[in-house]
Amino acid sequence: MDSSVERKAGRRQGPTGLGRACLWTACAAGLLHAGFSLYWALGGRWLLDTVGQWAVRESAEAPLRTGLLLGAVAAFKAAAALVPTAAAYGRVPWPGLWRTVSWIGAVVLVLYGGTNTVVSNAVLAGLIRSDTGYNRMATIGHAWLWDPVFLLWGLALLGYLVLSRAVPRRTG
Repeated sequence: MDSSVERKAGRRQGPTGLGRACLWTACAAGLLHAGFSLYWALGGRWLLDTVGQWAVRESAEAPLRTGLLLGAVAAFKAAAALVPTAAAYGRVPWPGLWRTVSWIGAVVLVLYGGTNTVVSNAVLAGLIRSDTGYNRMATIGHAWLWDPVFLLWGLALLGYLVLSRAVPRRTG
């Protein structure tokens, strides 16, 4: 069906080109985070030590509470990954609201992921020293995995939002 016919029928076409690639990259990064949170919520342990010893300890000492908390985190991350994608394709009500929320989320993800990636790598490089020491596995996890994925998620979502923004028409 041609796009003008789709628009007349009330269907939204969705993003194209680089904007679509950015949107789906953001969605995949968010779902990766959500998937690991769900895996840990269900009792999985792989890579849990890259989050921190507190997570390993909590998971062992209070598995039900930790599972419920991580399940809620997984649901939130999955919604944060899926809602912008659904809004881009006109699958949720109030797309303007979700676009505004997506702008805020993208900026938070970039600041959080970027800052923690830089700080964690600075700790690993010895540029920042802690008087109490640090957990090497958790720092590696934050420097090279979890926070860079947050940063990628935010940058990709920001890229989609910038590329898909409405451009005002000039008259005259």
